[in-house]
Amino acid sequence: MGVEIERKFLVVNDDWMRLGEPVLLRQGYLSSHAQRVVRVRIEGDGAVMTIKGKNVGASRGEWEYPIPMADAQEFLGKLCEQPIIEKYRRRIPYAGFVWEVDEFLGVNAGLVVAEIELPSEDQPFDKPDWVGEEVTADVRYLNSNLIKQPYSTW
Repeated sequence: MGVEIERKFLVVNDDWMRLGEPVLLRQGYLSSHAQRVVRVRIEGDGAVMTIKGKNVGASRGEWEYPIPMADAQEFLGKLCEQPIIEKYRRRIPYAGFVWEVDEFLGVNAGLVVAEIELPSEDQPFDKPDWVGEEVTADVRYLNSNLIKQPYSTW
């Protein structure tokens, strides 16, 4: 079993915008149940299906599989819960880790979050000056919840 240990933070200024190349991600959920999510994502010329278990702190089970692009496009257009999530992601190396900054589009426009994946929940790390309040425990910021209650409705 794969395990994802991820912490999520709000972004407090625009300094991140000059770092990393933005890549468009389109993703949708075949299932967005609190106990498990099944996500389809297109990123660049690749597509994956990801299954994630329930969050326990900052950890949860995660399994990811490549899928054909045509299948991913069909899932996003016909089977996934709507609206799908669209965002630009920048991967930014900082102090030995890679931060992923997501700038959301559409009904979630205006939301910008930074995530860091860690080898353990108690792993110390340094935050860049553009990283602010931690929102890991706030379920509103889960992508699977942003389809049900978009940021524009908060």
